[in-house]
Amino acid sequence: MENTFKKIIQGYQAFRQKYALGDDAVMHYLAHHGQQPEIMVVACCDSRVDPALIMQCDPGDLFVVRNVANIIPPFEKDEAHHGTSAALEFGIQGLKVQHLIILGHSQCGGIHALLNQEDLSENDFINNWVSLIETNKHAHKNVDEFAKKALLDSYHNCMTFPWIKQKVESKELNIHLWFFNIKEGEIFTYSQTQKKYVRLDENSI
Repeated sequence: MENTFKKIIQGYQAFRQKYALGDDAVMHYLAHHGQQPEIMVVACCDSRVDPALIMQCDPGDLFVVRNVANIIPPFEKDEAHHGTSAALEFGIQGLKVQHLIILGHSQCGGIHALLNQEDLSENDFINNWVSLIETNKHAHKNVDEFAKKALLDSYHNCMTFPWIKQKVESKELNIHLWFFNIKEGEIFTYSQTQKKYVRLDENSI
């Protein structure tokens, strides 16, 4: 544990050296000009799936929200607290991002909890959150295959937000469904034409 904590302190110092020191540093520019990311990512909280690290991004490149199982809930305008929906509104309406990536992954603990709810019968929040994905819609009970199907559920939930639907239809916003294989360190993207996941490369864009 101490080695890990020491590592993050050293990482912070390296970050400052690379991005914060000097008059032309990236952080100085972002502080003066604000953030203008073109891409938003909804990713899982899993410590193995860091969008900025996987895509080797710099500060300011991505607007990121992370939650258990990278779920986008349906549009619900009520008095409850909607953290992910608020982030979507800020990124899409406020920052006017052009791309929304929903990033799922293999070995997802949230999807495992959904398929094996008896394992987490005494938790306060997880079961209720992951129940946004309806298990009776899909035949797959394999965690990875179900995680891929759950991305499609999140896509359909996206389209219940009137301002997301409008921007998609006007081609101001593109939604991408990506699945990250942890073991191989490889991303697969859902092809709307082929109706399946294919390896991500420059031709996938």
